[in-house]
Amino acid sequence: MTTNKTILFDVDGVLLSEERYFDSSALTVWEMLYSKEYIGVNQTIFNTNLSDEEITQVRSTVFDNDRVLSFIKSRGINANWDMVYLTLSHQIIVLLQQIQSTDEEFVREFLSKDITLDSLLKLNNKVQNSVVTPQFHTFVEDFEEGEATKQELLTFLNEIAYKKLGVKTESFTRNSELWTIGRQAFQEWYVGDELIEKSIGKKAKQPGKKGFIQHEIPLAKEKELQELFQQLQSEKWTIGVGTGRPKLETIEPLRALGLLDYIEEERIVTASDVLEAEEAHPKKAPLAKPQPYTYIRSWLTKQSTIQQALEFTLPINEEKIFIVGDSVADGLAAQTMGATFVAVLTGLSGKKARPDFEKMNADYIIDNVVDLSTII
Repeated sequence: MTTNKTILFDVDGVLLSEERYFDSSALTVWEMLYSKEYIGVNQTIFNTNLSDEEITQVRSTVFDNDRVLSFIKSRGINANWDMVYLTLSHQIIVLLQQIQSTDEEFVREFLSKDITLDSLLKLNNKVQNSVVTPQFHTFVEDFEEGEATKQELLTFLNEIAYKKLGVKTESFTRNSELWTIGRQAFQEWYVGDELIEKSIGKKAKQPGKKGFIQHEIPLAKEKELQELFQQLQSEKWTIGVGTGRPKLETIEPLRALGLLDYIEEERIVTASDVLEAEEAHPKKAPLAKPQPYTYIRSWLTKQSTIQQALEFTLPINEEKIFIVGDSVADGLAAQTMGATFVAVLTGLSGKKARPDFEKMNADYIIDNVVDLSTII
């Protein structure tokens, strides 16, 4: 059941820093390009035990000093699994372009079907006998040539492949096995060896990762966050969460911050719930933000069915719903729902994100989530 006043929070960039999520995304792309378990471009440089300085260098390289991240987020993509897929897939196209002059048939065969682990291992075998180099700096310029936004970016990869290779393909899609492989590799980096089976239901393909889940950084003092949630509760707001994090990485940090008791369990909707919905309704995928599914399900509660959330008539006019997020994707989801969007300037771009939020006519823009107390 819904109530008259509901406030739904994103987590990353609002309550918790997303820096380690971005680090994990970069490490995943780096691993899948360089490790022998995947494409293996230069197997000698890959290892799982990196210092903070080395992690910073990997991220700087893979995301071109965060230009890639900023671009993806500006086009309405907010899920780290999608960021991994976009960046990795683009580099696969870059590698195929370098191979094409000596083996046109390999490229055509590679792009004639879904990209699987077997496909990556065949590419691995090919690059061992070729001189190929990832070109991370070309990502933004290649995508800037099109107007694709939101999940259209995933299939725009097919257009990039055609432009660079002259090969028509439909291999790049949210339902590709490559997307799933990237998701699982990302989870290995983020949760680490100790929790990976709990996260994805199987052992790590490449063990040796400590994980970042134990090193979450709140974006305000814990006491201030608790006081904010106490205020919301006392003023009869129903509190929910709609996040791109999986369930494990959502529940434990919220518990550690002392916020879990203020949030109705049935209103905590995570990437795990989105994945469940996509698997049940593959033709509806992708359902991650900026699609409003995450927030609709949180508002309706998980006592509602997936089908009810997918078919709910929008916009929702009769209820007071606030969505608090740090990204364009959150704002787009809020606008589709007819909700009030509160943009928080603690995401990737910090206060530099203000013009983007002003351009999309965010209802409120605040420096930090604790400033919410001044507008509710």
